[in-house]
Amino acid sequence: MSNSADIIPEIDVRAIDGWTLHEFAEVTSTNLLAAHLPPWSAVSAAVQSSGRGRVGRSWVGDAGGLWLSAVVPTPGDPDEWQLLPLAAGWALLTVMRDVGVAGARLRWPNDLLVGRLKLAGILVDRFTADAAVVGIGLNVTNRPEAADADLAGQVVRLADLLPEPPSLSALVARLLAALTREHHRLETGAAGDLCRDLNTTWQQRHVHVTLIQTGSVPPIGLGGINGRLEGIDRRGCLLLSDQAGDVHRVPPHRVELLREIY
Repeated sequence: MSNSADIIPEIDVRAIDGWTLHEFAEVTSTNLLAAHLPPWSAVSAAVQSSGRGRVGRSWVGDAGGLWLSAVVPTPGDPDEWQLLPLAAGWALLTVMRDVGVAGARLRWPNDLLVGRLKLAGILVDRFTADAAVVGIGLNVTNRPEAADADLAGQVVRLADLLPEPPSLSALVARLLAALTREHHRLETGAAGDLCRDLNTTWQQRHVHVTLIQTGSVPPIGLGGINGRLEGIDRRGCLLLSDQAGDVHRVPPHRVELLREIY
């Protein structure tokens, strides 16, 4: 396997409950490395030097964190997999609850927070039509604010929340099992159940949504909209009610940024 993201040679390959996990000491991006692997493969790295977030934002991947990318099959109609990023978020949230993290919640579409502090993030890439790469970055014992001073007061780690965080290998195994479970829900047409679960995590929050304007789609407001987040529909569209009581259905690809209003 050859890729520019590969800085240090692979240190281990092992099977975990139907997955093949490729472990590295350091890569630029686990998602880019996983792009060349078949479904039910995963890549983890001790250090990720050029991690990415949504809309091209950078992500600190320092030692002590969990940097994992998992490849899942997405056969058939791409619209049937619109909820995959949110399903991955639910998988991550359930694992955090299972290990004892109190107060963990999702911020649409890809952040896991405790209070206002960011604990983890998700990035889903579609490099091919029949597979997707689910990237997960989770702060465990690392110190992202030491690598980027702007993160001070913005992030939290499992080490801050639990007396003894699980090992990275134990967390990887839990996350892969949870991704398998949520992928199965989408594959078997249980998207409605997933939406009901997800809508318990962010419903009724007041938000400001910055929109990506395109020439072919009429703008909603002047580049953004304030409203109450009522949840999502089965295609992952945001349902926002404005002050007049009108409900706007906003497709995920139209959203540049969602900011919660406290």
